[in-house]
Amino acid sequence: MAKDFINGKRTRFGNKRSHALNSSRRNWNPNLQKVRILVDGKPKKVWITARTLKSGKVTRV
Repeated sequence: MAKDFINGKRTRFGNKRSHALNSSRRNWNPNLQKVRILVDGKPKKVWITARTLKSGKVTRV
């Protein structure tokens, strides 16, 4: 899948642990949105996390 254009966040992997400490593989996906932002003064479609959008680190077009 894609990764965050600003922070570089992508899918993280680990173990799901039950109460009995059984383990199975799982993953944590970032909340990625495809949006148009200004990159070097020009509009560009990139993948951005919702957290980056909410924090105001990018300018939407």
